Amino acid sequence: MSLGYAQKLSYKEDLGGSFGKPEVVEPGLERLRKALLLADWIKEAESVIVFTGAGISTSCGIPDFRGPQGVWTLQKQGLPFEAPANAFALAKPSLTHQALVALRACGKLSFVVSQNVDNLHLRSGLDAAALAELHGNCFIEQCHTCRVRYAREFEIETVGFKPTGRRCTANDHCRGRLRDMVLDWDDALPEDDLEASEQHAGSAQVALCLGTSLQVRPANSLPLRTVKAGGKLAIVNLQKTCKDRQADLVLHAKCDDVMRTVIEALGLQLPVYRRVDTYILQCSQDTERGS
Repeated sequence: MSLGYAQKLSYKEDLGGSFGKPEVVEPGLERLRKALLLADWIKEAESVIVFTGAGISTSCGIPDFRGPQGVWTLQKQGLPFEAPANAFALAKPSLTHQALVALRACGKLSFVVSQNVDNLHLRSGLDAAALAELHGNCFIEQCHTCRVRYAREFEIETVGFKPTGRRCTANDHCRGRLRDMVLDWDDALPEDDLEASEQHAGSAQVALCLGTSLQVRPANSLPLRTVKAGGKLAIVNLQKTCKDRQADLVLHAKCDDVMRTVIEALGLQLPVYRRVDTYILQCSQDTERGS
């Protein structure tokens, strides 16, 4: 996650859960065997739901929270935060982000439930209808009056549903205050996103957890809905999680490495990411100069 985002959150002494667990990478052959098994499960499934955490964005230059060098791990140790290699606004989607777009395009991926606020799922091309961002999005603000949302190319300055200082321009009559769409510590999860996540988890044949420590409630209980409905649970994470014992497959590896193997085994192509930036140029001309 972005250091800037972490600093915007209210200070909290007890962050809950564990921090700085050692990261494990399984041997190559075992990693390959498990990745191919995961690909088989996805191939056979009619519906796959994916749960993503900060671990899918670390290859984008964005630090995680609970890893050995995670933001909360360093805070717990009383150490200073290191500046991230990439700010949210400059980060490009990872191979894992693009792999999910490919799975969605071929009809296998029904829904993505993310705890990330970095906007990389939407930036990768994943359609918003297939995404629940449980903790919000640092690039979206919403009108408090008419509920119209605005997607920005810059990171919103606040968290906790505070006024951003901008006004709604959806029509001439509204002019309502815009607020950020990012949860602070004690904010409730968005009900619509949570309900959609529960429904999709209960109907999926495979629940795939990517780059999440599965420590934050109630998001960490959602994958178990797939298990209770008779589906399979796969967890890909560098650290052990508290849900490993309930999983059908646990793979300790980098998400990008695993998803590269999965996409190749399924015979899919990764979409090409093209970034489009908008620039506003202002020019002035001195009309009083002599000829």
